[in-house]
Amino acid sequence: MNFEFPLKGLPAVMRGPRVERRRVLVGGSAFWGTMVEEGPDRGRLRLDDGRLLDADGATYLPPVSPSKIIAVHISYSSRSFETRNKARPTETPTYFTKPPTSLNGHKGQILKPADCKYLNYEGEYAVVIGRTARNVTPDEAWDCIEGFCPALDMGLQDFRDTDQGSMLRVKGADTLLPIGPGIVRGVNLFEQTLRTYVNGLVVQEAHIGEETIWGPHYVIADIARHITLVPGDVILMGTPCHSRSVDPGQVVECEITGIGRISGTVTAVDAPRAAALGVGHQPTDSPEVRRVALGFDERVPDRFKDNLRRAKEGAQ
Repeated sequence: MNFEFPLKGLPAVMRGPRVERRRVLVGGSAFWGTMVEEGPDRGRLRLDDGRLLDADGATYLPPVSPSKIIAVHISYSSRSFETRNKARPTETPTYFTKPPTSLNGHKGQILKPADCKYLNYEGEYAVVIGRTARNVTPDEAWDCIEGFCPALDMGLQDFRDTDQGSMLRVKGADTLLPIGPGIVRGVNLFEQTLRTYVNGLVVQEAHIGEETIWGPHYVIADIARHITLVPGDVILMGTPCHSRSVDPGQVVECEITGIGRISGTVTAVDAPRAAALGVGHQPTDSPEVRRVALGFDERVPDRFKDNLRRAKEGAQ
């Protein structure tokens, strides 16, 4: 493991048994439940009131209600090499935020407005805060983590020319953060592999322990020096190489072995009505936008490029 402040021992949040909590919509009301891990009902969702549901057929809500969502710009060595041509992007982590209104549930629609050309996927794992964190050390930060979720940090790169500093519209638009299906603890995160799929084909892959630059304990301690993290807050821990644009009709998924798989379908919608009136900075297709949206193909494995091409051809 090549990240700062290596583990002194396996934290409680990563020690078994595995527990996964999900939030679903049943009869118009939200309910929490726990996935059954053993026995004849294994793979079903047991609601807190005792009812059992078919997990595959459930209607999912995001399993988090954050006051804030904070994302690390780059925290995987392959992503740093692709974008910066070096294994470490900066001396210390840098961040941006996404509004809670960007949250989306498992199997939701990821909206791509008609006036935007580049909607990029980024498969990530999310850290969910379970206890207030302020002025903590990296070792203490582990006790502030409730669990982990797969997430898709989608981005409308067409707004990068104007919002690169804040990433507000790039990463903050509605539906751009599918997360879940549940919050998981009891799994050693650093032994897991993250994979992103487009129409069932792998377009990103990284062993988390091998590629991580800064672990979540370091990031929490860094942020909590000045910003209080409260239960329910979400930290997105970055993506490996090969973030690329996807099109309406394509299904994007992020799977983390041992933790779960989140899915969303890219869906076309009309451009906002105010756009036709010239309100605000309009989406652009500039060299800077294309640099990020299209990436550096010479620095990523051929199989990711080939799979994305096949996924797009299959959708036509």
